[in-house]
Amino acid sequence: MGRDVEQGAFSREDRVRYRQKVRRCLDVFALMLDDFGFDADRPMTGLEIELNLMDPAAEPAMRNEEILAAIADPLFQTELGQFNLELNAKPRLIEGAGFADYEQDLRSSLTRADERAARSDARIVLVGILPTLTERHLVADNLSTNERYRVLNDQIVGARGEDIELDIRGVERLQTHTDSIAPEAACTSLQFHLQVAPDSFADYWNASQAIAGVQVAVGANSPFLYGRQLWAETRIALFQQATDTRPDELKAQGVRPRVWFGERWITSIFDLFEENVRYFPPLLPICEDEDPVEVLHAGGVPQLAELRLHNGTVYRWNRPVYDIMDGRPHLRVENRVLPAGPTVVDMLANAAFYFGLARGLAEADRPIWSQLTFSSAEENFHAAARRGMDAVLHWPRLGDVPVTKLVLDTLLPTAATGLDRFGVAPAERDRLLGIIEQRCRTGRNGAVWQTEAVWAAERRHGLDRDAALHHMAGRYAQLQRSNEPVHTWPVD
Repeated sequence: MGRDVEQGAFSREDRVRYRQKVRRCLDVFALMLDDFGFDADRPMTGLEIELNLMDPAAEPAMRNEEILAAIADPLFQTELGQFNLELNAKPRLIEGAGFADYEQDLRSSLTRADERAARSDARIVLVGILPTLTERHLVADNLSTNERYRVLNDQIVGARGEDIELDIRGVERLQTHTDSIAPEAACTSLQFHLQVAPDSFADYWNASQAIAGVQVAVGANSPFLYGRQLWAETRIALFQQATDTRPDELKAQGVRPRVWFGERWITSIFDLFEENVRYFPPLLPICEDEDPVEVLHAGGVPQLAELRLHNGTVYRWNRPVYDIMDGRPHLRVENRVLPAGPTVVDMLANAAFYFGLARGLAEADRPIWSQLTFSSAEENFHAAARRGMDAVLHWPRLGDVPVTKLVLDTLLPTAATGLDRFGVAPAERDRLLGIIEQRCRTGRNGAVWQTEAVWAAERRHGLDRDAALHHMAGRYAQLQRSNEPVHTWPVD
């Protein structure tokens, strides 16, 4: 939900009108899918990276407004917490040296932003959850000042009607309550966008769902929250719980959570938008003046603003996106499962693995979703979030297999084939997939490095947990600037 919101109180009439408008947009979208010219000639890609701001003491720096003003770059935006920023890379093709172009642009943008942040005594850190965050940081007063975040907080908390419970059981256990969605700000993610044609959207979304667990296992980078070691990718559990609008009674009735894996393979992008409208009440019932039917009949391109806004408040791990660029509508899969970091090159390795594997599986002769049950895909996703590189996943014809073996023996060749179909330069393909290969051979990703660094600080240097986390966060920020892949980082 990236748009600005000025209205904070919604009437019954607002909600009725909005619901009617969303359904009208859905009807128009169905008509467009039947016979409209969507832009899909050359599939563009995009990246979004959510960032943390950290002060010299390795504490979160609540200064995003002044730092954003100093950066003065429209590619950077606010995010939920005052210690967050977001960087939106310019969309591009990945054929040829596309990944190298991404790397150059991202490193240049981040270096410049880091220099501006230093003037406010802060630095930018790419990590799934900033390890030094505590309950005193994640409170409503530390939400960004943009009004849309306050409105979203009020609507989610109001829909729930009581405090939000956080209960995450991992290596250690975290059990607490919050009266706001501020803990969601701890979840800083890396999001991939892949433009697809309407008739192939279902294949790409299904493939993305099937590999979500694998992505999380090899890319996990969020093992600590509130001083406790929880899941390898704690961000998955935290995001779902921190935005849950359901009290216990609605959970018991099977009401869907707004952070949602889904429940079935699809045959069309329409399935996802229709489910969002059918299952989820509006959080932000804001209507625009456009009549999408009139626009469509006049030969224009409807904005479908209400449908897009509603879609933005249902947090699928693979989200469908309808958007318009240069007057032409297009569809995208927004892959949201991964954390930020550890380095730019690590994130681009994750991107190459995702884009290549999604295409390789989407265009396979026998679809993976015809062999893997949807429930198995979801179980894989949560097993990977808990165990990371140590996860054992279920895969067709292989049964239960360690994720590292699955990637090395089966999925890396498929990803390479997919990248070849995109026209990625062989040297770039091999360089980036080689990073995924070495993570699997060494068993080391960001989550592993973080936990080993904290254990070393505690056991070898006698630091308590809080001091060990601060020491690790400072060391992490230093090593990140080398842009060397995390599997090569020294622990001490």
